[in-house]
Amino acid sequence: MGRFWRSLVASRFGHQKFRSGLLLVIFASFSCNPVFSQNLPDVPLKFPWAGGMNSCQFGSIDINLDAKPDLIIFDRYGNRILPFINEGSTGEINYSFHPEYSSLFPDIHDWVIFADYNCDGKQDIFTYSVGGVRVFKNVSDTSLKFQLITDLLTSFYYTGKVGILVTPVDYPAIADIDGDGDMDLLTFFGLGSYVEYHKNLSIEKNGNCDSLDFRLSDKCWGDFKESEGGNKVTLDITCPYKFSGISGLSCNPSAPKHTGSTLLAADLNGDGMKDLILGDIDFPNLISLTNGGTLDSAHMNSQDSTFPGNPYPIWLFSFPSCSYLDLDNDGIRDLVVSPFDPSLYKTENKYSCWFYKNTGTNDQPVFEFRTHNFFQNEMIDVGTNSFPVVTDVNGDGLPDLLIGNYGYYDSSFYYQATLQSVFSTRISYYKNTGPVNNPSFHLVTDDFGNLSGLKQLAAYPAFGDPDGDGDVDMITGNADGTLSYFQNTAGTGQDPVFTSLQTHYMNIDAGDFSAPQLYDLDADGLPDLVIGNQKGKIVYYHNEGTGSSPLFVHVTDSLGRVNVTNYSISYDGFSTPYFFKDLMGKTCLIVGCEEGKVHLFTNIDGNLSGIFTQADSLLPDICGTAVPSSYGYRTAATIANLQDSNYPDLIVGNFSGGLNYFSHKSQPVVYTGTGDTESTQKLNFTIYPNPANQFVIIKPLKQNNNGPYEILVTNTLGQPVYRSSVNTGNSASVSLESFPTGLYFISISPQTEQGTFYRFTVKLFVIR
Repeated sequence: MGRFWRSLVASRFGHQKFRSGLLLVIFASFSCNPVFSQNLPDVPLKFPWAGGMNSCQFGSIDINLDAKPDLIIFDRYGNRILPFINEGSTGEINYSFHPEYSSLFPDIHDWVIFADYNCDGKQDIFTYSVGGVRVFKNVSDTSLKFQLITDLLTSFYYTGKVGILVTPVDYPAIADIDGDGDMDLLTFFGLGSYVEYHKNLSIEKNGNCDSLDFRLSDKCWGDFKESEGGNKVTLDITCPYKFSGISGLSCNPSAPKHTGSTLLAADLNGDGMKDLILGDIDFPNLISLTNGGTLDSAHMNSQDSTFPGNPYPIWLFSFPSCSYLDLDNDGIRDLVVSPFDPSLYKTENKYSCWFYKNTGTNDQPVFEFRTHNFFQNEMIDVGTNSFPVVTDVNGDGLPDLLIGNYGYYDSSFYYQATLQSVFSTRISYYKNTGPVNNPSFHLVTDDFGNLSGLKQLAAYPAFGDPDGDGDVDMITGNADGTLSYFQNTAGTGQDPVFTSLQTHYMNIDAGDFSAPQLYDLDADGLPDLVIGNQKGKIVYYHNEGTGSSPLFVHVTDSLGRVNVTNYSISYDGFSTPYFFKDLMGKTCLIVGCEEGKVHLFTNIDGNLSGIFTQADSLLPDICGTAVPSSYGYRTAATIANLQDSNYPDLIVGNFSGGLNYFSHKSQPVVYTGTGDTESTQKLNFTIYPNPANQFVIIKPLKQNNNGPYEILVTNTLGQPVYRSSVNTGNSASVSLESFPTGLYFISISPQTEQGTFYRFTVKLFVIR
């Protein structure tokens, strides 16, 4: 199967990379989450409602036309455009989030590169088209504007102009390769492991760089190839492709095929020639290739698979791509790396934007690691998919914010030659400290109810009092379609204490990715269960029990004939229903979906056996503010009167794990955490020194870590190289004398009375 068709299958169904000669075993899983503080400071987030970030590309462009480069972050999960206005001075990173500018950008999907191809000082847009490249020219005058130049960028191949093949799982390099002043293009050949060089002839033909006039100039640029089955690079190759007159390209049938790579062309050593940084699908590292050739004839003569070097090489699952731009206004381009894998359940999600400051020059960069979660640490981001619910969980009269998720990335392993990743579902609890009508949300825990120990996925929370004891209980939907019931025994007005758990609650199975809500739909005084699912419909269970003993009985799998599946996009709908009362006391329904929209339905009261009326155009009237038509991908929404009894607020979650907030009033302040509430992330150990040379110390941070724990050290292949058990909560020392220089992962598994429910994993760099 060729490169292009593999890419189409992969972009919809997830990637499976074909490797020959690879031992088909399950390696020990490994993780690369950094250590962070147990008690988080009470610090406000700078842009909490920006919507989260998972698989991002960064671009520099003057958005507000103040002659200062601003920042665009493009998240391919949902094709979200996040505009940030630059307010920093020299050497300062200081941006403000301005989502209103996103509507000024053209349709962008899968990938984007900002580059000034016509030398007018304005950044133009190169983005994915169907099997190729789409180009928009920046024609801004008094406002930001773009003009479509071509839907399919072409190049002269042998006998005529042909569209340049770039798949949705390839990230090309657009740069001045030959140093003549116009933008050239590098991309992998569709049927092989070789890089094509498309030379721009604008300067040669016109004496200026205002055109996109490409010609295929080299079929094996750099004289290297990448292996079919992995990310191995072979240098000094003989190109198997040759011209054969008018018949075009003749290829060696035995030449390897290739699927999925990211490219960045940049001068890394100051010799005036473009070197190459290469990422590959299913792999966590980047490989830098040094160009030892000439401007007209590139030749890669060395490689480094630990780019950008020790002590912090890239190790980011999966499929890292680079963005090279000046982020701190010092005139020197910095490096940001994020996953490019279109598969939805393979990539790191909480720490997926690695920032390296360039302390060298543009031509001889020195990349110094700064953070794993660039910009993510300034917004609500719960990993993969966010399911928001607003309810007063502690009975203090103030509505709190609870956010479920599909899961946080935990680790990855290879099974039968394909990359698999493990996620851990959790619910984040943001406590509202008020005052009334002026909410202030503080992160209490990201593991409300200790869900991480259940090894479930896609915990969609619902709250109510089905047992009638006066406190708030919790029901969660799961990826397998079942429900889990958490009984709160704390009593009225207390923080929840869940002492009773029922999985497979009442044997209900509403279909995969169940999204429940407890709501008295027929106004009989008892909460019913309404549940969305992957099919895009709503399942209805009527409560036929009593006020203290619920009994949910199935009524229909298609309540109101609601179906939010857009079959032109997908066969799945992923409905997430939320019923509420409008100002007139009438029942309304909003439903999130895979497409990224939030649908509004009316005509519900007295019509439970009929067809609900879709009324999406009325949604802005309910919230008292303009709302977008799309929020990204796989939305979940909730309505709450947080600031005004007349106009409710709309909070929308998406697949990137963040939230968007819409109200006619200003957005509430959100804090990273409370100063007096212990986070339950359970990262209760510190490891030092790191990087290390002869030994490393593992030390419990808190007195409650007084039980036994296991230490496991693995290499980058997931292979165990050290294992030990510590019987008490004392510190442990691991000798590194037999460890070669390189990257390792230390996993610590504390033991509790119930067993092992979580693992703390951190990178360890051994340097001689």
